[in-house]
Amino acid sequence: MAPAKKVSRHRGVRAFWSGTISFGLVSIPVNLFPANRSRSAALRLLDEDGTPLRRRFFCPKHERDVHPEHVLRGYELENGEYVVVSDEELESVEPRKTRDIDLTRFVDQSDVPPTWFERGYYLTPAGDSTKAYRLLAETMQGCKRVGIATFVMQAKEHLVAIVGQDGLLRAHLLRFNDEVRSLDDVGLPTATKPKAALVQAYRKAIEKHATDKLDRELLRDEGVEKVRALIEKKEKQHRDVVGHEGVTGEAPEARIIDLMEVLKQSLTKDAKKAQRNSAMRHVAHRLLECARAVQEADRCK
Repeated sequence: MAPAKKVSRHRGVRAFWSGTISFGLVSIPVNLFPANRSRSAALRLLDEDGTPLRRRFFCPKHERDVHPEHVLRGYELENGEYVVVSDEELESVEPRKTRDIDLTRFVDQSDVPPTWFERGYYLTPAGDSTKAYRLLAETMQGCKRVGIATFVMQAKEHLVAIVGQDGLLRAHLLRFNDEVRSLDDVGLPTATKPKAALVQAYRKAIEKHATDKLDRELLRDEGVEKVRALIEKKEKQHRDVVGHEGVTGEAPEARIIDLMEVLKQSLTKDAKKAQRNSAMRHVAHRLLECARAVQEADRCK
């Protein structure tokens, strides 16, 4: 009996980044996996015959397309001018390439507000680092501390918060300080102390609809589900399915053989043989003329 194949625990999900968490004298090799995935119903822009459209760079001043080789990058100033920055200049200011997440600072979990979170990832142990990995995760969870560090991914430096939960390390990319609006930017009115009776009424209303756990069924994108259902229904009905042969409003009919097209293809494939045999070429051309005559007669009916 053949041995059973080992099933990958990641089920096809590939590590987005690989590196090392440095903590004191300990280095823990880890892999970074995305915790989120896009489930939107992506719709492409098409021509009327179903051909996917391409985006091009167009210069409105000279009314012409611009080749990608001639495209520059520029930062727009307040007066409408641009400061051009070359690829070489951008490379010169790129962060030093490293694969280390150096945990040198830990803060209380409550000190990292959700508005700072940008994107979530899972950190998993790589190699033989499971024991040290679990120890760090459980210790961080026990003391309710979050590790703050920077690391380089895709030639960009990111700020990250490392959180321990249920023996697992999660990594949350954080927004930088100047990317988060303050309460003063929003312009909230000055807070006043509410009446105790109103507070009690609100508390009762909250407790009435409160549950111990969040129902995962509530976390559904019904809009995307409806779009997917519509697409599947139209696909099964073969309705408005487009391709290189155009829009089909009804179910596809049996294929109609074009005699003239078949004869043209036959002439092309057998061109060399026809040169060696003029009699065959003469017959083929006669058949082609007959086919044209048949089609012309059909048009006149």
